[in-house]
This record gives sequence, structure tokens and C-alpha cells, in this order.
Amino acid sequence: MRWTSRIAAAALVALLQACATPPAQTPPPPAAAALEARTPVTILISIDGFRADYLQRGVTPNLARLAAEGITGPMRPSFPSKTFPNHWTLVTGVVPDHHGIVGNRMEDAGHPGETFTTASDAPYWWNAAQPIWVAAEKAGIRTGTVFWPGANVAWGSPATRADHGDYPGGTRPHDWLQYNQAIRDSQRVDTVLDWLRRPAASRPRFLTLYFDKVDTVGHAHGPDAVEATQAAGEIDTQIGALLEGLEGLRQPANIVVVSDHGMSETSDIRVIPLGLPKDSYHLIEAGPFAALNPAAGQEALVEKTLLGRHPHMECWRKADIPARFRYGTNPRIAAIFCLAEPRWMIVEKLPDAPYTRGEHGYDNQSTDMAALFVAAGPAFRHGTLPAFDNVDVYPLLRDLIGLPPRTDVDGDDAPFRHFLRPR
Repeated sequence: MRWTSRIAAAALVALLQACATPPAQTPPPPAAAALEARTPVTILISIDGFRADYLQRGVTPNLARLAAEGITGPMRPSFPSKTFPNHWTLVTGVVPDHHGIVGNRMEDAGHPGETFTTASDAPYWWNAAQPIWVAAEKAGIRTGTVFWPGANVAWGSPATRADHGDYPGGTRPHDWLQYNQAIRDSQRVDTVLDWLRRPAASRPRFLTLYFDKVDTVGHAHGPDAVEATQAAGEIDTQIGALLEGLEGLRQPANIVVVSDHGMSETSDIRVIPLGLPKDSYHLIEAGPFAALNPAAGQEALVEKTLLGRHPHMECWRKADIPARFRYGTNPRIAAIFCLAEPRWMIVEKLPDAPYTRGEHGYDNQSTDMAALFVAAGPAFRHGTLPAFDNVDVYPLLRDLIGLPPRTDVDGDDAPFRHFLRPR
């Protein structure tokens, strides 16, 4: 072989060896950035009208999971066991007699001609007790509310509307939605999760979420109806969607699930007519209880007819309402107050058609009025609570979001201390 051929052959062999030799290893890419270590948030969830024993109907696996991981126990609502009084108690820590939302309907002598209803947002109705989102915002803790009675109120604002129709100078949650029953439950859950997708600087640390379906169905069909059980299961499914979303975000959360009251079955065969001449009184609210003021000059007639014990009902002057109800000193409470036994209804006249449905507003110690309470998350050990009052939820919430205790409220966190992990 000529030397030029030998050189060519050697070059070819070298080339083939180079091709056969694996390339130098490329350094591995930098390790993926560590996932954000998220601070736990606190989510307060209300399932309106969810009676405590609905949890035992076998249709609420997600609530059962939370109860198995955290704490649960029977919770007594405040009196009267109505929606707006108890929702305001849960977020203020004081009873309705002290925070001034003494019924779902009420009147105030300082504002003649006006009646409080569930659509009332004038701050003067609400300003007697500060809700927790206002305390949190003032402490620099960002809050967001997907519905809660009173969360749309410009708390602390004077009573006069500005020209643009709002109340100036008040405090609301940083993020809030005006209540609209048409907004689907899944949309409500998605809104909470969307807020939690934000960067840490703009992410709420305290949130509320409100569901009304169980209460609505309970009123329409009664607490023992299959429809009420189905509604409880449907809301439990939404709780499951929330938990799944939190897991996907890797967002730890202390979740506190409550209801405002239970539900009692009522019927057209269990009604109590007031039995008063129509022009002898002004009725503010009737049903499980009646709140009324005698007309001028009719005080003696009204008191003689109503005061005292009757079959399935008892009536008092407001100053004589039994002390255990912690109700009777607020000026918005009517002069005469009558309370029916559970399952009975006080009416002005007998019903025109038969019915069976559900109601609340009865004695807050009645089993039918017992409310749901379940809490779970990194702050909680597991355990079962003895019965407690719902004024104690507010102090618990302050613990969870890092606000200092308050001694000027009607509740304290004593029922929960044993079950809270050290911070």
C-alpha cells in the first residue's frame, strides 16, 4: 500500500472511532426551582341551614374526611336561631343582643319608616360590632369574601350615602362579591381558588365561602325530605372540589366549616294564631317566633291576650325574656316577644292551603337547631368537641390568622385550645 493510501486509511479508522466514542456528557440542567412554600390560609365556610345531624346521612364524604382529620362537635347557635343574626355572631364574637342584628327583619326607632331585611346594607344596622375581616384588614392581613351576610357593608361608614350611591369611609374585605343566589356553587369555589392563584403579595390570607342551597331546600321541603339530603350531598361535592383545588395549588389551609342554625319540620296542622284584632298591634316578624309592638292605647289588650304560657307558645315583655337566651336589652327588639315550640308556627291567620316544610328561629338549645361545626388543617389536632356556643368561633378565627385575643367579646377559644397545635 502506498503511503498516501495508508494515511487515508488511518484517517478513516480514526474517524470511525470518533463516531463510535460517546460524546462528553452534557452537564445536567440546574435543578428545578423549588416549589413556593405557601403560608397556610384560613377559609371560613358557611353551609346555611345545615343541621348537625345531616353529617350522619352518608352523603358527605368530604366533610367526614375533614372531621376525621380535624375536630367536630355540636355547636349551639345564638338566639334567635336565624340566618343574619348568627352569621354576624360567627364573625364578631358577640350575641345578637349586643351586635344589633336581632332578626332577619327588625326596626330601629332612630330610623323610623325603615325595616331591616336581608338586603339591607346601610352601615348603621351593622356598626355595633366589628367583623373579623375589618380587624384583619386593619392589621395588614388581606381578606376575600365569596358571600357572607354583611360582608358587602362599608363597615364603620357614616349613615349618609355619597352622591354615587355608596357609603364613604367604611372598610370592606379587600376582595368581595355582592350576594347573588344565581351564582352557581361551583363558581363560588372557583372564585376562591382563583384568588389563591395570585402571587403571595396579593393573595388573601382569610377567606369566606357561603352556600345557601341546603337552607333553601330545607325550607321548601323540610329537613327530613330526600331533597334536603341530596342538597347536603351536592354541597359536600363542592367542598371536595375546593379540597382538590387546594391540593393542586399545594396551598395549605385551615378550613372551618359551620352552619348558622339547624332546621325543624313544620306543618299547617301545627300553627298558633295570635288571636288579636288587626289594628291592635304592629307585627315585625312571625313564624317560629313573633316580634310585635302594641298599637298606641292597645298595650293592655295585647299584654292580657299574649303574655304568659300558652299551648306550644310562651310570650314575654322584652325585659322579661329568660336570661339564658341572652336576648332582650337591644332597643331593636320588639316590645312583645313570643316563642313557639319547635315544629310549631305562630301566624296571624290560619293557612289557606296545607303544607309541610322547614323553619328555624326556635330555642337555640333545641336539637333541631344544632349547627354544623367541622375544622381541619395544619393548625388542628384530631378530636371531638363537647357542645359549645357559636360565639366561640370568632376567637378561634383570630387565633388562626394571627390576631391577638380580644376580651371584649362574648366568646373565647377555650373549647378549641386543647386541639390547636403550637404555632
